[in-house]
Amino acid sequence: MAFHSSSLKLYTWNTAIACIILVLNFFQATEGCFNSIISFGDSLADTGNRLHLSQNKTLLPHFAVRPYGETFFHRPTGRFSDGRIVIDFIAESLGLPLVPPYLGGKDERFKQGVNFAVGGATALDYAYLLEKGVTPGNNVSLGTQLIWFKEMLSSLCKFPSECKEFLQNSLILVGEIGGNDFNYGFLGNSTKEEVESYVPAVINTISSAIQELIELGASTLVVPGDLPIGCSTAYLTKFMHSDKENYDPKTGCINWLNHFAQHYNELLQKELHLLRKLHPSATIIYADYYNAAMQFYVSPMSHGFTKGALDACCGAGGPYNFKFSAVCGDPPARNICSDTSLYANWDGMHFTEAAYKWIARGLLEGTFTFPPLAKICTPFNANVNHFGS
Repeated sequence: MAFHSSSLKLYTWNTAIACIILVLNFFQATEGCFNSIISFGDSLADTGNRLHLSQNKTLLPHFAVRPYGETFFHRPTGRFSDGRIVIDFIAESLGLPLVPPYLGGKDERFKQGVNFAVGGATALDYAYLLEKGVTPGNNVSLGTQLIWFKEMLSSLCKFPSECKEFLQNSLILVGEIGGNDFNYGFLGNSTKEEVESYVPAVINTISSAIQELIELGASTLVVPGDLPIGCSTAYLTKFMHSDKENYDPKTGCINWLNHFAQHYNELLQKELHLLRKLHPSATIIYADYYNAAMQFYVSPMSHGFTKGALDACCGAGGPYNFKFSAVCGDPPARNICSDTSLYANWDGMHFTEAAYKWIARGLLEGTFTFPPLAKICTPFNANVNHFGS
């Protein structure tokens, strides 16, 4: 059948429109999962809040000076790393801006994301930990961050229905939080039994926060577990022992500390299972930070960490290039390794951007999230191989 020229033009035009619609639908399907990211947590997620809290001090904190931020931002940003952290890669995968810190920010910037995480923050309140004989590094708890969140929410949306819609379209990251509750205990000479005594309180606090967020309108929440703290450079330095039986022969990590972290993670997952039953309309995702990190502790070379996963890139010497008396950023410890991508550990307590990228990749592909993030939102898996360098 022959087409008249006018019919051919109309056919071509209709085909072009159909193609455009298909392309637009594709991008809507992949880029429209979440309109914003809301984050709570500690130094693993902080993008500048602790730095803002420290600005009134005459002496800048160690993380506020170079070499922090050198790899990606080329300046200190308040992140406890040489570059990007997990939350940055999550934002990139969704096509969203990097999540700004709440403190010192402006409400109009928060429509696509806001971060309440503070370096050194705990799940439990300051007074509670003091009663347990534990001295936190600051008085910011998860409860404090929730207060900030509700203050921000009241200024960002006028009506409860508007707030609910905003939260329903947001990805909520509840942590990592709780790790410092244990860090302050163990590194402050509390016994294992003393730290174990307040594990249930940490989990209850996180659980209460999740329920409060759901009641306010949150529908998709990611809750990370604890890292393998027995592999942390700071812990390896603190609990150095001549008995080889204390260490995992495959990784060089301290067994009893990793067993503690695993037990805590098991209890947290049980609590999340109960919360899913209580709130079936919400999607509560467990982020397995432990095994996401353990992959490069077990096999550092295959993940590009030719200098190993236990030694700090930035430090002041010692068996693991870490000293509590001179942490990265302090004058004696401003020399960094020549290539940060060859190290998993950045400063003794935190990871390099290269290590955070591996953790983020494991989470976004769905390997270390339950239920898998990749099944909830396509871009998590589709964009994971396209992180900016």
